[in-house]
Amino acid sequence: MTGWLLAGTTFLASGVEAVEALTIVLAVGFARSWRPALSGAAWATIAILAIIAILGPAIIHYVPLAALKLGVGLFLMLFGLAWLRKAVLRYSGRKSLHDEEAIYRREYDALCAGGAAAPRGDRIGFLTAFNGVFLEGLEVAVIVVTFGAAGAHGFVWSALGAAAAA
Repeated sequence: MTGWLLAGTTFLASGVEAVEALTIVLAVGFARSWRPALSGAAWATIAILAIIAILGPAIIHYVPLAALKLGVGLFLMLFGLAWLRKAVLRYSGRKSLHDEEAIYRREYDALCAGGAAAPRGDRIGFLTAFNGVFLEGLEVAVIVVTFGAAGAHGFVWSALGAAAAA
């Protein structure tokens, strides 16, 4: 796989996660306040970068590439099977279809009903934004590791694609 193709693939996959994180931050900003939404996103980004800076080199140097590929592959397969199960249940009518508008309205109302911000800050807004950005950032890290294991300089091209998406 060429470097540009690898970066493009990682860009597209990471872009989906970046849009999800942005959606969470926007929802918190509109429902609660912009200060906790943006500070939660910033702290989550710092935490993700710290984890990557500390654990990334350790994983690359001490974990064999075959074991890394196997672990990430099993992780992705388990999540894929869970998503496939839900899709089959929805298609067969045993599970209701996603009503995104109803889900958004329910979550928005829950955020609005969380009460007014405390004098020291809005904990609900901060934690919601932090959690959303942190989880989506971890998903991007898994994407980078998965595509980065493709070959020589794979991690560099994969990281460039993810950084461009962010």
